[in-house]
Amino acid sequence: MTYWLLKNFLLGPLILTLFRPWVVGREHVPTTGPVIFASNHVSFIDSVILPAVLDRRLSFLAKSDYFTGRGLKGWATKTFFNAIGQLPIDRSGGKASEASLRTGLQVLARGEQLGIYPEGTRSPDGKLYRGRTGIARMILEGRVTVVPVAMIGTREVQQIGQRSRNSSGSASCSASRSTSRDSKASRPTAFILRSVTDEVMHELAGLSRQEYVDVYATSVKERASTAREQVLRAKVTRNGRGTSAR
Repeated sequence: MTYWLLKNFLLGPLILTLFRPWVVGREHVPTTGPVIFASNHVSFIDSVILPAVLDRRLSFLAKSDYFTGRGLKGWATKTFFNAIGQLPIDRSGGKASEASLRTGLQVLARGEQLGIYPEGTRSPDGKLYRGRTGIARMILEGRVTVVPVAMIGTREVQQIGQRSRNSSGSASCSASRSTSRDSKASRPTAFILRSVTDEVMHELAGLSRQEYVDVYATSVKERASTAREQVLRAKVTRNGRGTSAR
């Protein structure tokens, strides 16, 4: 009920007015049955724009950090993400990743729509990065339709760290032809999972026209974070030496 109210009377109309999203390829979106929407991820608002332009309810797998904050802000964030259909997942790997997979498959088993960012995180620079194979497992084990969808212009409308939108921009969603995959193996091999994932990423690269980089976005973020820490330590060291000299 909350999702329906937000989409049709509160958040949905606001999103459509502020960001003026338009859709290309709506005819590729199935009107019934379970569907996986595999999307690129370049802005926080991707997760609210795509549900706003779809007719049926869409649930996204979202990092668990959004649901574990403390205080009033943490409560408000958790409430908001629950209301718009976001599902918390732990991205630490191992058993946590398996639990996330099961969460997504439960949504699909109910005949609903599920949104996934194959890159596993938001792009740090607007490029498209290597996909995680969890999406391939869901496609094959759930035996469901997958629709690659590119979010275009959302990064320019609202960039990382920016609280307000850029009034000069608008966003669009470009959907590709829906396909389905079936695996005869009880547990698909790593090669099959990688092949299916790369096929989805190739389709996304063509739709979004982003530069594709065959490394994980998380690795790029980790290297950038390490570099910033090294610069900060170097500054602290130089300042400490300067103080001692005086």
